[in-house]
Order: sequence, then C-alpha cells, then structure tokens
Amino acid sequence: MSSNTSDDTDATPCAYTDYRAGEASDDLPATGDDATGLEADVWDALYGIEDPEMPISIVDLGLIYGVGVDGGAVTVDMTLTYSGCPARDMLTTDVEDAVAAVDGVEDAALRLVWSPEWTVEMVTERGKDDLREFGLSI
Repeated sequence: MSSNTSDDTDATPCAYTDYRAGEASDDLPATGDDATGLEADVWDALYGIEDPEMPISIVDLGLIYGVGVDGGAVTVDMTLTYSGCPARDMLTTDVEDAVAAVDGVEDAALRLVWSPEWTVEMVTERGKDDLREFGLSI
C-alpha cells in the first residue's frame, strides 16, 4: 500500500498499520479454504471479525497464520500489523471469544506470532478489494 501521492490523493493510510513491502510466503495468506468440519467453522468465525480501524476481515487482512484443531482443542496462530498495535487487546479478546463460541470447541488458545512479520503481501485479493473500497491505495 502506498500513502497519499500526487496520483492517488483520495487514499489515506491507516494510522496504526505499518504498510510495508515484504516477501510473500508460500503458506500465507492463510484462508482456511480447504478446511472442513470444526476447523471450517472456526475459520468462518474468524472471517466474522473485522479489524477495528477498517472494514476488513482479520483473515482477509492476513492476520491469521493458521488454525489447528485437535479434537475439541483449537489453536489459532495470529499476528498483528505491528507489535505495538493499539488494538492488540481488543483483537485478541475478539478472536478468543469468537473461537470459544464455536459449537464443538472445548478449549480455545491464541498464539501471537511475529514470524514471518506481517506485510501487505499477506492481504488476500478480497481484502485488497475491501481496502480499495475503504479508500486505501494498494
């Protein structure tokens, strides 16, 4: 994403998101497209959580790195757009609550991970479309 430029005067960057370029990872963005059963239900719940600063799913923003299911125990690996994100507590609580509320989940755990670090390449194509509609340049 780019900040305002002479060619793109309507775009505005999110104040707390570090839109930096980086290398794409073959495994990211994680979307849960091939998930089934309880894992698919957890992904659906995660898609329902929007970033508090812009109308985009945290999955489409590329914040979810993976979902692990072992029986009724679910672990979500998640990152943030940067380590000092002011919405950290809100987002982690939203994820924990949403996953715990999924029928069949007996134990929900959230792991914040910082590697690989989040970059704009983690945003899904749908997420990029949502950000453009919001007025951010990609």
